[in-house]
Amino acid sequence: MDEAIAEPSGPRPRPGWHRVLPPFWAMMILAAVIGGIIGLGGYTFVYANGFSYLSDDPKACVNCHIMWDVYDGWNHSSHKAVATCNDCHVPHTLVAKYAIKALSGINHSTAFTTGNFPEPIRINSRDRAIAQQNCLYCHGDLVTLISHQDSPDPTDCLTCHGTVGHGR
Repeated sequence: MDEAIAEPSGPRPRPGWHRVLPPFWAMMILAAVIGGIIGLGGYTFVYANGFSYLSDDPKACVNCHIMWDVYDGWNHSSHKAVATCNDCHVPHTLVAKYAIKALSGINHSTAFTTGNFPEPIRINSRDRAIAQQNCLYCHGDLVTLISHQDSPDPTDCLTCHGTVGHGR
């Protein structure tokens, strides 16, 4: 009973990667899912002219057919010579600009894919606040006395001038 168990001769087997990694089929499924997401996302980005949204070109906005009336309005407005869509509709700091562009892109693609958007298209409260700030960015010196920025109810430029940028 007190016999010693003999050690196997030769080197001890070390655990190999095959004992640490998931099975081959699980890795293939994971690779297919990740590849599908990247492939479909890349195709959609290229098909939707995604790179155009990184620019300040107003023609990027008319990649969506619903924006043609808005683009035509801007094209005939008093602001065409001095402002593009981004001058009014996104913040002027680099990080905030691209953060809002990304958020808007996700919201727009979801809305247009599901068909869940109002016609005629309307500005939401976040984008309205950005437009208000951008009005003051350009016209702040002119309207300092009437903007009431420190008031709990500041003057909303878009109440009277909401159609200026779109010429309606």
